[in-house]
Amino acid sequence: MKTLCTGLAIVSSVLTAIFAVLPLSNLAVIPALAALVFGLIAFYWSRKTGEVKKIIPFTFLLTGVALCLTIYKAVFTSTEVAETTSLEAKESQLEEEAIEALEDIDLDLEDLEGLEDIDIEE
Repeated sequence: MKTLCTGLAIVSSVLTAIFAVLPLSNLAVIPALAALVFGLIAFYWSRKTGEVKKIIPFTFLLTGVALCLTIYKAVFTSTEVAETTSLEAKESQLEEEAIEALEDIDLDLEDLEGLEDIDIEE
């Protein structure tokens, strides 16, 4: 059980480090909590047997660094919405051009009557 908790602590701390450098770094809190819990359980059982391996404090260190990075990004990174008026103007212009192009299409119903017999399977 100690080995299982140690392995889960390592995996969780690595996931925390990976999530901490991604743009959605707030997701790093969930595996960080799991890494801390599994690490504490593994540390308790290893202390009980008298052999504390160096990998357990390493998982605490990695999780702590990743959490510090996550907190830094949450505090100092601000999300700014850019000005969208030019994009909206371009979108309306493209929509008007598409409507004009569709209005210019001249279709006769006689041309479309023969299309019912065509079987399109690809």
